[in-house]
Amino acid sequence: MLDEARTRTVTLQARMLDLGIQRAVFTDESSIAYLAGFWGYLGIEFGRPSMLVIDAKEAPVVITPLMESEMVSAMTWVEDVRTWEDSGQRTWGRALAEVLGNKPDEIWVERRCIPAIVRNHLDETYPGVPIKDISPVLGVMRMIKSPFEIQVMKEAGQIAGAMMAAAHLSLRAGAQEYESALAVIEAGSRKAATFLTDKGWERFISPMIHNLQIMQSGKDTSMVHRRASVRRYQRADPVYFCFCNLAQFKQYKLGFDRMFHIGEVEDAAARVQEAAIDAQQAAIATIRPGVEAQEVAAAANDIYAERGYETGYRTGRSIGVAYLEAPELKTGDTTVLQPGMTFAVDGGISIEGVTAGRIGDSVVVTETGFDYLTDYPRTLLVTDS
Repeated sequence: MLDEARTRTVTLQARMLDLGIQRAVFTDESSIAYLAGFWGYLGIEFGRPSMLVIDAKEAPVVITPLMESEMVSAMTWVEDVRTWEDSGQRTWGRALAEVLGNKPDEIWVERRCIPAIVRNHLDETYPGVPIKDISPVLGVMRMIKSPFEIQVMKEAGQIAGAMMAAAHLSLRAGAQEYESALAVIEAGSRKAATFLTDKGWERFISPMIHNLQIMQSGKDTSMVHRRASVRRYQRADPVYFCFCNLAQFKQYKLGFDRMFHIGEVEDAAARVQEAAIDAQQAAIATIRPGVEAQEVAAAANDIYAERGYETGYRTGRSIGVAYLEAPELKTGDTTVLQPGMTFAVDGGISIEGVTAGRIGDSVVVTETGFDYLTDYPRTLLVTDS
């Protein structure tokens, strides 16, 4: 992982040099993980920004709280790790000024995701200095995954598959939603542990699956992102599991969704779910190099229209070290697909207060088409009890 991160940084420096960009400040956790190889501590949510400063010609610099510096130094390949303290004169602003200097000509940042505390500091400390956006430059790099990244995402897919199997086995009339969530967390954590060692960089990677399980059952299934509750399942209930904030490994995120029915499925619910499956499969069948992102969405939208449904969902999103990257599979996105791009591809229909149909998988674009990163039956799923 660290060799990959170092290589990416060198590539970024070359691109910055070509574009005349002297220096860029990265504050987003996913970008820092992508370039420097560390994450997973108490950060900006506790008022403690960490930053990675990339210079086109000089070695990169990490700026991190003193209390996190031992772990950060052990986790990253970057040798220049500078610390700051919560109190006293050694503030993060001073540490950053040492790197940027007193009068930079311009400052490049991740404009859409830079924390307000950092952006406000830059505006106040460097009035009149242009603040420019480095995100598109890094974003182009992140679109195409390396073989190493794809392998990590395949491992994440196996973890997600174990989670979905546990979700399926947990379903029975009378069981409660939160019990399914616990089963998912345990199965995923146990599977993730099989891919890890306690040596070197990997000793900092936790196998624990975390975040609140997105799931709905019964009539609440039409709600897209409700969390697991104490509701008890009833026979013929639809039950929806979304792992989009759970299916991740070594910072790489996947999209993965399935809908189940307890014991039996009503005809109306079956029609909705089958339409969602067919729409998703039509979209995935369109994926290959040379196709525009919006063409994939159009294939799904044709199925919805043919079956008499409307949907407000995009068909998919690019995935990687962030939950949402570019491009997106939606109308208006004319990005041409290339081998190595990875997407979460969804089929989704909601009928408010009644039911829903949903399915989601992650795929990688290959030289001739696509491969699945996630795997579970893509059919109408009905439990035995």
